Amino acid sequence: MWWRTGVLIMHRCVVNAVYSCKKISIIIPVLNEESALRAHLPVLQDFRHAGHEVIVVDGGSCDESVSIASALVDQVLASSPGRGVQMNAGAVQATGAVLLFLHIDTLLPDHADRLVTESLAHLDRVWGRFDLSLSGRNPAFRLIERMINLRSRYTGMATGDQGIFVLSSVFEQAGAYPEIPLMEDLALSRELRKFSRPVCLRQQVISSSRRWEQHGIVRTIVLMWILRLQFFLGVSPQVLYRRYYKKRG
Repeated sequence: MWWRTGVLIMHRCVVNAVYSCKKISIIIPVLNEESALRAHLPVLQDFRHAGHEVIVVDGGSCDESVSIASALVDQVLASSPGRGVQMNAGAVQATGAVLLFLHIDTLLPDHADRLVTESLAHLDRVWGRFDLSLSGRNPAFRLIERMINLRSRYTGMATGDQGIFVLSSVFEQAGAYPEIPLMEDLALSRELRKFSRPVCLRQQVISSSRRWEQHGIVRTIVLMWILRLQFFLGVSPQVLYRRYYKKRG
């Protein structure tokens, strides 16, 4: 397709820009996450010192999230709540050639910036994600990690807690995140697959296992499988959102 050829040409130009400025914009949506911000933003300072930027997009927190973030990031933005809405707001203000969308309870691996830029130097790849490791010690989490990573590698789909990264120009052409209340990461993956398969980095991000521990490992697995299946069968994200929070009580 002619438009894909144009995207690849643009990709070559962007890759050159990435290597000349090495700038990544790390975009973090938050809502009442003061504890996680205190714990995890200091870890991102090395990326800022290396010339990258960190953007926190607050969805209307009523705790100290904004004041905590202000001293530790390059931009704090206000937005309506909703991960898709918030991440899009961050992308509009980002100045990096690459966007890295990060949950605040997810830790990047060492040298994540180098891993991202080197992976996107392959001219046929325009986006990617990391393998996932869950923070909990329960042996069941090791199986869950493997299943998530294998499924993602096989399907070319990524979840938000895997640290999705994408060339900013491609993100815009893909239409950005759909502003839906649930499954926005899978919906974006589906659009990005039209440009290329994802780079599936084997280096791991460490994501909090708190939702699994709070709501039960088996119950959470079954619920997410059911919701994803319904999403791919065409059930609206608004309906899935209500079912998700109803099941979680």
